[in-house]
Amino acid sequence: MKKKVIKISAAILVLLLIAGCITGFVITKKEMDKNFGRGEYPDRRFTATWFYDHYEPEYPRQEVSFKSGDNTLKGFIYGAGNDRGLIVFAHGIGSGHEFYLGLITRLVDRGWRVFAYDCTGSGYSEGEGTVGLAQSALDLDSALTFAEGDSRLNSLDTFVLGHSWGGYAAAAVLNFDHDIKGCVTMSGYNTPFEELAETCDGMFGGKSKLIYPFVWAYNKATFGKNASLSAVDGINKSGIPVLVIHGDNDDVIAYDGASIISHKDEITNSNVEYKVFSEEDRNGHNSYFNTPEYTEYKKMILIPLQDEINEKYNNKVPEEELIRFYESIDKELYNGFNPELVELIDSFFGKAAN
Repeated sequence: MKKKVIKISAAILVLLLIAGCITGFVITKKEMDKNFGRGEYPDRRFTATWFYDHYEPEYPRQEVSFKSGDNTLKGFIYGAGNDRGLIVFAHGIGSGHEFYLGLITRLVDRGWRVFAYDCTGSGYSEGEGTVGLAQSALDLDSALTFAEGDSRLNSLDTFVLGHSWGGYAAAAVLNFDHDIKGCVTMSGYNTPFEELAETCDGMFGGKSKLIYPFVWAYNKATFGKNASLSAVDGINKSGIPVLVIHGDNDDVIAYDGASIISHKDEITNSNVEYKVFSEEDRNGHNSYFNTPEYTEYKKMILIPLQDEINEKYNNKVPEEELIRFYESIDKELYNGFNPELVELIDSFFGKAAN
């Protein structure tokens, strides 16, 4: 009788454990699906960013489309007449490539042809959501495959450049078989799970380890064999020139955490160089994109004005007031781009091309 009770109790515990695991996975999937929703371009009234309509007169582009999985992605060729080389650009999550036109157009000015696209679930491209952190590498793989078969793109040496989600992609795609001459990865993470775990730590503190197994299982179920694609592995496998860029006060992908640069000791590729931005207020996730002039303007004018408006309306700012705030921003300063970074990328790719 006692043995029977023990067996029944054990069976109940196993069933409860299985039920708990299933429930945990379902909850995790719902949260992940929510966090990896579509990345849309914003309402122009609530941003100071210049999008393509501002650049169009001086920077004509050619629109293309290609498949990544089941989705059709929109891509654009900038500087179609340039011949220094082809830079394939991968953007960060939650946006599209047009957020980076300040950089793209400056590289076009330096003689590069740039092929930029909107990732799955982003901007002009198809997809109900952005899927997950490995998706950017798969989209870049598809973009490179398209470029290799397109006569407008395949006549030049190919280089890859990306930021954040795209910074991971630029390095992780080196695990695939593409003829890439050089790579610049900005503010990228090493593996999807490392970044997912780091994000969980920031949200739940020490308790986050309890949900690690569910997060790992979700990532694995979503991406299968590509779930653990490593940026460091790609860098080492390729042996090509790679420039790793990161800010030492990055609050999105921690410099000493999930970042590629934190794995510096594991990188055996002798052609890798590193650039750390450490200047205060220009050493974050993307603040090193900013000019010194804009950094000062933001600190002395924009932030105090924003704080004043938020305080006035108890953080419930009316739409009309928000529109006026964005209209008041100096667009030239806001859309400037750090010339040091442009020079760094341009010279690195130029050296890799020789």
